[in-house]
Amino acid sequence: MAWRSSGTSNSELVENLWRNKLITNPLVKAAFLKVDRAHYAPSFPYEDSPQPIGHDATISAPHMHANAVETLLPFLLPKVDEGPQSAEGVSKVLGQAGRPRRVLDIGSGSGYLTHVLAELVGETGVVVGLEHIPDLKELGERNMAKSKEGRELLESGRVRFRVGDGRKGWSEPSPADAQPGVGGPADADALTKHEEGGWDAIHVGAAAVELHEALVQQLRSPGRMFIPVEDARDRWEQYIWTVDKDEEGNIKKQKLYGVRYVPLTDAPKRR
Repeated sequence: MAWRSSGTSNSELVENLWRNKLITNPLVKAAFLKVDRAHYAPSFPYEDSPQPIGHDATISAPHMHANAVETLLPFLLPKVDEGPQSAEGVSKVLGQAGRPRRVLDIGSGSGYLTHVLAELVGETGVVVGLEHIPDLKELGERNMAKSKEGRELLESGRVRFRVGDGRKGWSEPSPADAQPGVGGPADADALTKHEEGGWDAIHVGAAAVELHEALVQQLRSPGRMFIPVEDARDRWEQYIWTVDKDEEGNIKKQKLYGVRYVPLTDAPKRR
């Protein structure tokens, strides 16, 4: 149904994704409606197809972004109740009650998905878009600054774009007053919930050659990673995997479906 989901406006694109059941959760639909893809895709923004953004990178097709968000959703929405908590279209919100959400978007590229994720994590959440190419990090910032809502997210520190090797995850101290440090190995023994490291959700937007252990270590308990991985027997094949860490730190890996992503590699050397 992806080929039937393109539109002539952002709202039409999202409504078509909804009608074709490529977006199935109303909270996800609302988040996508808040973020105009024309601010992030340089051409044909309302087509349900990937678009080049320079540096051999692409902005993924909207239906792929939608699937990633819906897969991560139980780990994105704020967890406020000590006991079981549900949300519209989500049977169980997973996480520690009162702990602000921390989300890492590796290979953030245009910044589009980074913005969509930020619309779901609540006012205390932080989403970091990580790029290995400085020009793409700056592209994400410029794109997000095109809207009032995007500028507010950047100015508050609730969205941050950084340059780094996504295969190693990300960690940073507090960058400014009233802005928390984020990332690094998950630490369940921290004195306060605000000091705990790690990420509730990690999205990887490029194909890894393996499930990098540093990323697994940075998943909180509970937490989930969405990552495309090359098949060990045939590098031409790639599959989406989820990696879940439960409350006790046990790891569960699940292979979902075949895809085609650009590789998660070193930044190209400047000539």
